[in-house]
Amino acid sequence: MVSSRRVAAAAAAAPVAVAAWHILPAASWLPAVRALLLPTLDGRGSPDHVALTFDDGPDARSTPYFLRELDRLGVRATFFLQGAAVLRHRGLVRSMAAEGHELAVHCWEHKPPWLPRPVADREDLARAAAAVHSTGGARPRWYRPPYGVLTATRWRAARRAGLCPVLWTAWGRDWEPGADTGGVLAQLGGRLGGGATVLLHDSDRNSAPGSWRVTLSALPHLLARCRDAGWRVGPLAEHGLAEGG
Repeated sequence: MVSSRRVAAAAAAAPVAVAAWHILPAASWLPAVRALLLPTLDGRGSPDHVALTFDDGPDARSTPYFLRELDRLGVRATFFLQGAAVLRHRGLVRSMAAEGHELAVHCWEHKPPWLPRPVADREDLARAAAAVHSTGGARPRWYRPPYGVLTATRWRAARRAGLCPVLWTAWGRDWEPGADTGGVLAQLGGRLGGGATVLLHDSDRNSAPGSWRVTLSALPHLLARCRDAGWRVGPLAEHGLAEGG
């Protein structure tokens, strides 16, 4: 009887243990945790440089506006791409690469992270990395998970795909309904500084409708602020991150 109870208790505890193992790394979503323990994941690079990054593209409706504005401002950025969208907009992705922007991996499709999906996460991330590589012409180096939630299965999948996970130091919360240019800049200002990685979005695919226009309007102000402070702005490739961190 005792052994049966122990077996039953162990069986009941197993799903809880698996869930805890899966979600525990997601604590890295908290800025204070990753800033203290995981500076690479926090996007901390060279103190004279700010990495400019965008999530959720490519988007044929909005990404071309960002490419034109970045070209006008003389800046290159890192774009974290959704693999399924890459295959729908191959010509746009090739243009991004040809214009000197760095292409990285966001996901295959933007799915919630909470349930363990070890096989699906591995296959989806490998598929997304292959789509970015074959379309853009260079093997991607960086991975940022949807919602910034880096679960155990996503972390392992990234490592198997040869990708280095990186989140962000400062974000503009530009995806929110009611966001405006001043609000985006104010949100960035809290953690913006030399060595920071900035997170913005070049698509409203997973954001409030039309929010990309707010992001676009904030770009010249953000660049001016960085340059006035003496910080260079560019992609993660120029940021001095330790990829094995």
